[in-house]
This record gives sequence, structure tokens and C-alpha cells, in this order.
Amino acid sequence: MSALQIGTHEIDAVLFDAGGIFVIPDPNVLAPLLSYYGASNELSAYHRAHFWAMAAKSAAQSGESDWSAYNLAYVESVGVPAHDRAEAARALDRSRSAYIWRWPLQDSVQALRGLYDRGVPIGVVSNASGQIEDILSRSGVCQVGPGAGVPVRIVVDSFLVGVAKPDPRIFDFGLAALTDIDRSRVAYVGDSVTMDIAGARNAGLVPVLLDPYDDHAGSDFYRVRSLLELLA
Repeated sequence: MSALQIGTHEIDAVLFDAGGIFVIPDPNVLAPLLSYYGASNELSAYHRAHFWAMAAKSAAQSGESDWSAYNLAYVESVGVPAHDRAEAARALDRSRSAYIWRWPLQDSVQALRGLYDRGVPIGVVSNASGQIEDILSRSGVCQVGPGAGVPVRIVVDSFLVGVAKPDPRIFDFGLAALTDIDRSRVAYVGDSVTMDIAGARNAGLVPVLLDPYDDHAGSDFYRVRSLLELLA
């Protein structure tokens, strides 16, 4: 019997992206930076901004290293007036660091714990810069083996393995920790259509997009508004 049902697919294990799934850019860092240009100081606005900006990045079909569409959409979403958006986007770009992706999404952590408690094999496959396993651990999200966060089987960092999404080969590193499970019964949950959905499809996994605000309504892939839906 499968552990989960996602649409018509029976799922026995789940791999996750890290950024945008368990952590987002820290609004405690970005709000002071962007409020100088008229942006909101409300932390919740920065949660919305990330997903709006990721939708814009996907719509522009931007590669992993091109964040220009993301930056402009992000500053617009947090309320920067039109006349200051270009400058605010430049400031946001200059502040880009893998180390500020550290604000944990608590409902996602709760869902991860629920999957672990059910005995579902889980792991992380992320485009990162060599830092993501430490950040997930420090943020209390997860770690390989016992610790303060949820135990997972593996954390794959693209910088360390030398291949990044959407290249489907990166998923092989995560699947190495799931050798008893056919890849067609493994879901991959991400927040990018171009990186995560495309990559997981090409790797033979079942792709799922975290889409809290229905920015991708009508798409031809599975979407969840919260990872807690995986437990339903």
C-alpha cells in the first residue's frame, strides 16, 4: 500500500527543494533594506513576495543564475512605488546571498514532521551554494539523522555534487537514499516551474509545485497551497 496519494499517483517517498519550500529569504534582512524605497515592513508581505517573484521568474523562463525578473516582481509585491522599483531591484540583487535563505516556513516543517511520523521516506534536493544542510539544521527544519529538526535520509546540495536543477541527474543523488523505491513513486516538491517541475519530470519523478497563492492556476502539474495537504 502506498504511503500517499497525489492525484492519480501512488507515492511512497517525497523529496523536497529547500529554498521556497522550507526557508525563504529572511524578511528581517530585506524589510529594512527595501523599506528605504517605500516597501512594507510587514513580514507577511515578504512571504507573498517570494512566491509572486518565483512565478515571474518562471514566466520569464529565467535560468538559475538570472534573478532579474524575480527582483522586479519582488520589490513590486512588497509595495515599492513604480519610480523606485529599478533602484530597489538593484539593491535587492546586490544583497543576494545564499545565507539569507533562512526564514523557516512553519507549516512546511510541520508537514515534514508529519510525513516522518508516518514513516514516509523523505529527503532534500536543492540548488544551493554549499550551505543548505547547515542552514536547514540551524533553522530547526531538518538534518540527516537525529537532531533538533526532522530527520531526513539525505540533503543534496548542487554545489557539492556538481550538478544543478533542472538537470535531472541531480535527483539521482537523492534517489540513492531511496534505493528500495521506484522513482515513479517518488514525488518532488518545489517552488519553480522551470527548475523543479521541469527537472523532476525529466527525472521520472512526480512533480508538485508549492503554490500558496494560486499563481499557477490551470497548470498541467500538481499543486498544493501548503505542504500540509500532503498529509490529507
